[in-house]
Amino acid sequence: MKLTEKLGLALLHRMDPEVAHGMSIRALKAGLAPMPGAVTSPRLKSTVAGLDLPNPVGLAAGFDKNGEVLAPLSRTGFGFIEVGAVTPRPQPGNPKPRLFRLSEDKAAINRFGFNNEGMEAMAHRLANRPKDTVIGLNLGANKDSDDRPGDFAKVLARCAAHLDFATVNVSSPNTEKLRDLQGKAALGALLGGVIETRNDLPRPIPIFLKIAPDLSEAELHDIAEVAIETGVDAVIATNTTLNRDELLSVHKGEAGGLSGAPLFEKSTRILAQLSQLTEGNIPLIGVGGISSAQQAYAKICAGASAVQLYTALVYGGISLAAEIAKGLDDLLARDGFNSVAQAVGSKREDWT
Repeated sequence: MKLTEKLGLALLHRMDPEVAHGMSIRALKAGLAPMPGAVTSPRLKSTVAGLDLPNPVGLAAGFDKNGEVLAPLSRTGFGFIEVGAVTPRPQPGNPKPRLFRLSEDKAAINRFGFNNEGMEAMAHRLANRPKDTVIGLNLGANKDSDDRPGDFAKVLARCAAHLDFATVNVSSPNTEKLRDLQGKAALGALLGGVIETRNDLPRPIPIFLKIAPDLSEAELHDIAEVAIETGVDAVIATNTTLNRDELLSVHKGEAGGLSGAPLFEKSTRILAQLSQLTEGNIPLIGVGGISSAQQAYAKICAGASAVQLYTALVYGGISLAAEIAKGLDDLLARDGFNSVAQAVGSKREDWT
């Protein structure tokens, strides 16, 4: 990390976390963040759900909720970018404060509640997106919607023309009863509707499903069955957790989803179990607690074809994306792998 980035992070950590996040978006708009361009190599080049990636290190949804900094983000070293979540109508989300920095734990707790400017604003920005970057959108439902499954399909229909993939997000803990849609019957109906909408598009795109880490073995088995039956193109494992074990920060009791370092082991075990259940028939994207190339590599060896970062950027800066991609290239070479695909699931049994 460059000295200027270290100083910038130190300054941001003296601010309210949500204000600091807004400042980081402004810094990207102003071109003040490190922008090394695409990080790639023959080993790092990957294909996931038909999408060609320069490297398998992506940005998770939540960082750029409204698609404000697509062009700058495309030059920060990520192999792909996911924006959102976005709902049909704009909504303010939950009352502030709703984001808490758990510095001692290298973690964060948020209870944003899908605050966003709505699908019309997102569609407008996506229309001017960089064309040389893989960009996806996290689909959400309005809190007061009478038809939440329909909301996901509605956002997809409005924004798909400008996307490379879309993610059905039924795993946020911050919208009341949203996780109920992970039940087998509800999830099957929801995904069926979204995929039907996708199939009617002039240019159908891959549909991903994002799941929670707080799932029982039976619930995970049901999700694997539904994902296979409905033809989901990939599963993102996982979103934030409600678990609060062994945290040190004074904010550990705050309501919301916990992300960052404490989530790594739990999310990786869910990932490995899902890889085993799906027998490699669905690409998996590992997210949760990744802050180093070694941890990204561990997710891949547990069954992930690609990974995503978010909370680690709070502590390591945006340059972490390029650093992890380069380090991952070295680890693959060290172990004699010629591609990411060769390493996928190679140590899955260590996590199951």
